[in-house]
Amino acid sequence: MKKIVFTGGGTGGHIYPNLALIEDLKNNAEIFYIGSNGMEKEILKGKNIKFFEIEVVKFKRSLSLSNFLIPFKLLKSVKKAKEILLKIKPDVVFSKGGYVSLPVVFAAKKLKIKVVCHESDLTLGLANKLCLKKCQFMCTSFEKTSKNLKNGIFTGSPIRSSVLSGNKQNAIKLFKNYKPRPTILIVGGSLGSVKINDCVFKCVKNLQNFNIIHITGKNNLNPNLKFENYVQLEFSNNIQDLYALSNLVISRGGSNVINELLALKKPNILIPLSLNASRGDQILNAEYFKSLGYSFVLPEEDLTPTSLKNSVNFVLKNQEKFIAKMQSAPNPVGNQKIIELLLN
Repeated sequence: MKKIVFTGGGTGGHIYPNLALIEDLKNNAEIFYIGSNGMEKEILKGKNIKFFEIEVVKFKRSLSLSNFLIPFKLLKSVKKAKEILLKIKPDVVFSKGGYVSLPVVFAAKKLKIKVVCHESDLTLGLANKLCLKKCQFMCTSFEKTSKNLKNGIFTGSPIRSSVLSGNKQNAIKLFKNYKPRPTILIVGGSLGSVKINDCVFKCVKNLQNFNIIHITGKNNLNPNLKFENYVQLEFSNNIQDLYALSNLVISRGGSNVINELLALKKPNILIPLSLNASRGDQILNAEYFKSLGYSFVLPEEDLTPTSLKNSVNFVLKNQEKFIAKMQSAPNPVGNQKIIELLLN
């Protein structure tokens, strides 16, 4: 049985795709995970996966004295990762990105262990840019991305099988007095979105023709809003059930979520993070999906209660057109292709 080391962390976008592959591989390989003392360690608790911890080396995009210490911290983390890899002796390392992956990929290269990386976004993140020459393959969620890389291979996105098999009856139970009408699911990312939340809080009373499920993020609930058609959740462990009930999903422009929506053929409104809060990857992802007819994009700068309500009405009025475009898209689920690379 092959030994495979997974690495990646910092956000759910780097962790859940790894879990999607691990779930499909658990009977065909011995699985190990190298991560930091962060979100990945918490999420992996109780999942019977052998977890090894190293120190994460973060680069700050703003001018910071701490950046001058990066080479020393990186060397220390590479040494630790090397010790772990020598102990495990894996056949291959799979990296989903995030700063914790750098030491692991660098150490694997030194030990001549094969590496497969995956990039979710349309353009490479900093960690994957640094790993590009150290991996055999850079798998991509977008076909356009792979065409610009010598070792790029379009696989699609790792998606958990549970996401594709939701039960809407479980979501209906969230409502005290459920009525059959179009359902809107609002997801602002793993930490929530203050701007999206504030806008929804202001316009929810004007959306009484819909059932609304609003995932606000931790500590972001608004106890003053009480409508029979409106449910607030800090987070969800059964997003698949919420997807199943939804006629429309409002989300950021993170690649993992938008590829889930594409796989499920869910009409959607994307509100990507602005350049003030990101490197612009979500904007590029969203605009690319818009160009293919899969999504409606509402720039964060244009987000108001009125623009949100108008966008909802427009997408639902034209939902069949969006669904038809998504039905003609290549399969966005990349699990099988990536697993074949890892096992072969």
